[in-house]
Amino acid sequence: MPTSTEQNHSLDQQVFDEWPVELRALFDGSALESKIGFTASLLTVDESSAVRTSLLGIGEMYAPDSRTLCIGLWPQSRAARAIARSGRATLTFVVDEAFYQVQLALVPLNADAGGLACFAGTIDSGEAQRVQYARLTSGITFDLAEGKDAVLERWIQQIEYLKKAVGGAAAGR
Repeated sequence: MPTSTEQNHSLDQQVFDEWPVELRALFDGSALESKIGFTASLLTVDESSAVRTSLLGIGEMYAPDSRTLCIGLWPQSRAARAIARSGRATLTFVVDEAFYQVQLALVPLNADAGGLACFAGTIDSGEAQRVQYARLTSGITFDLAEGKDAVLERWIQQIEYLKKAVGGAAAGR
């Protein structure tokens, strides 16, 4: 029987291959203003096998269904090039006192995306981790210093581009 000290050090781990309901709501492309500050870390591996991190705001990600996450990146970014080459990325973030890590298999979405490189990622595996002895209170977060309205408008447009790209990919199947 574990002691109370051992219980406090236990790891609560949830494994998933589709978005839990609360995460699907986070990435549904709606109410972006209420989600300003949320940041996810997108990990990719470049051509020299170095792990690279790109920080994504909520306006750069959209989940059209329970197993998919679409992302819009600047085409010249290291992340876009690495994903185009490998088709793989890992997304990490903190929500509701849990650390999430999601392995994605990505394919390019060929659509007019307002200058963005759009990718659709299928969840290979995801996991959430919590421990009883410590609460994660945030991951990487930010405040918009200036131009909040302009950033929010750009995000709304980017989500619309991702939605159109997903719709175009579905029509092309």
